[in-house]
Amino acid sequence: MKKLLTIIAVIAAGLLTSAQAEAAGSVKIVAVVNGDIISSQDITNRVNAFVLSTRIPLNAQTRGMINARVLQTTIDEKLKLQDAAKQGIEVSEEDINRSIAGFEKNNKIPQGKLRNILKKAGVSYDSYREQLKADLGWVRLVRRQMAGETLTQKEIEQTLDNAKKDLNTPKYMVSEIFIRKENAKDIQNLVKNLRQDPRFELYAMQFSESASASSGGKLGWVNKGKLASPLEKALQKMKPGDISNPILVGDGYYILRLEQTFDPAKDKTEMPTEEDIRKYLENQRLEEFAKKHLQELRQRAVIELRN
Repeated sequence: MKKLLTIIAVIAAGLLTSAQAEAAGSVKIVAVVNGDIISSQDITNRVNAFVLSTRIPLNAQTRGMINARVLQTTIDEKLKLQDAAKQGIEVSEEDINRSIAGFEKNNKIPQGKLRNILKKAGVSYDSYREQLKADLGWVRLVRRQMAGETLTQKEIEQTLDNAKKDLNTPKYMVSEIFIRKENAKDIQNLVKNLRQDPRFELYAMQFSESASASSGGKLGWVNKGKLASPLEKALQKMKPGDISNPILVGDGYYILRLEQTFDPAKDKTEMPTEEDIRKYLENQRLEEFAKKHLQELRQRAVIELRN
């Protein structure tokens, strides 16, 4: 059930056109993305699904950040759907059905029962299917665009060599949440929640404004001395599991969680294999392209926010 709720964290936006929404009267338009609307009903549905799936409480401390995150996610999904359609990426009803059947099987949900579970949770089944369509189409688009990119043996060997050198360097395993100054008015409340709730990754995915948000804020192993001085100083005082206070660096605040430390004099670790390195580099390329392409879509888009 936990996996189910995670999957339904973000529900796809509604399908009304702008003209239909205006005519409906009772539907408030929150945003228009290249002519496609996002209604207040879409946002309410998504916020409820977010709270249900994450169990992050919707209160005075979190409401502003949750609403902002849901709106941005909804805008991004509109852009993904639009770009997939523009580039001829097709996702059939059968594709969506197979995805749902696979999800039910993997999560030991009786076949065909997902619809009822969503209904009881107050989640629109049609919206859920639209979300799947956006996700499947985006993955296909990214993989198609990167199909001609191949790794060279030199790249793999160089990464292996760097990994060998890193085995002799003290390092931290760190996760981060980054909030820009203009969005940081509730940051102390966020720190308070993080210290009470162990799901740092979930908060990072929903609230962080850094590139690491999609991976739950995970920076992986970072060599000592490589981070900005204020971050290094904070980490030196922390032990694994600790959450830092907000740390101002540049145009925003960082919240760090120290996961592990590595001291080559005391700790041992295994070298990754060549296949490990290949998979890591391939996934890294896909993620980097996806982030860059979505950023370009945002920059080119005509997005109107309405109060």
